[in-house]
Amino acid sequence: AESLAITLTTGKATFWSRSRNEIWVKGSTSGHFQEVHSIALDCDGDALLIHVTQVGVACHTGNATCFHRPLKKDTQ
Repeated sequence: AESLAITLTTGKATFWSRSRNEIWVKGSTSGHFQEVHSIALDCDGDALLIHVTQVGVACHTGNATCFHRPLKKDTQ
């Protein structure tokens, strides 16, 4: 709830970091912020879809997105 409140106040995507155990604004270290345009809540109220403009790359690997590895169907 706190990270969502910060996101709504600042307009920058803010998350809870499990590895750091703290609130984290995407881009606060790298400068690769996510500027929030809209947020949609799913029908169960347990997931958010955040539409952003990405400044720089999104993934710590240097890729434009963290979803750059296709899932391949097991053929065995």
